[in-house]
Amino acid sequence: MAKPVAPLKNKPAPRKPAAPPQAAAAFDKVAPEMDTLERDALLPINIDIPRAVSQALGVLPGLLTLRPLIAERLPTHDVGLVDRLETYALAAWYAHLAWLSSGGAQNGLKPLVEEAVPLRANLLGDAEALARRGLVDAGTVADIRAGNGHMDTANDLVALSALFSDRWSEIAGKTAATEEEVRRAGELGPQLLAALGVREHGAAPGPSDAADKRARAYSLFVNAYDQT
Repeated sequence: MAKPVAPLKNKPAPRKPAAPPQAAAAFDKVAPEMDTLERDALLPINIDIPRAVSQALGVLPGLLTLRPLIAERLPTHDVGLVDRLETYALAAWYAHLAWLSSGGAQNGLKPLVEEAVPLRANLLGDAEALARRGLVDAGTVADIRAGNGHMDTANDLVALSALFSDRWSEIAGKTAATEEEVRRAGELGPQLLAALGVREHGAAPGPSDAADKRARAYSLFVNAYDQT
């Protein structure tokens, strides 16, 4: 018999990223700082941006509670990075979506929705079963359950992918969800958000411009996260 998985113990759970309007505001806020980065200071994008953003947002509440201690014990440390981490994370999230939509959302909206809705339902059901066993954060799952509409479906897929990925080594074999479903949710959520953005606002600027902004926003986010 497989060894039972220990219940979740105070491990920060990934959080669902903000809706595009809030993320766009964060992007606009840091745009002047992005523009000051030299090209040779831009980091290679070697991690999954949606998952990294979800994980950063999950640890942020704990970091904020430590802010006074950081300021006291590390007086030379830029504690403002803690204050700005959420803004940097959301800016990177928005830049990633804009980069996706710069390709014209080639897959189209309808097939993405048709795939996304049942995938969300299946993964959410699996997450709720794990939450009842104390294996994933119940509050995070409840927050995902509260979503409705295509925009929430897309964000929910990102959150579910991050939630499962974060605990996969502990829950693999204990859930009906498959690693392929988790991976696909992480891809499909941003694709759906990008397609929704194209439908509402038209395609984003050209791929090269969007890629440059994505690299700049990503670099700000990763540098801030690494230093907090």
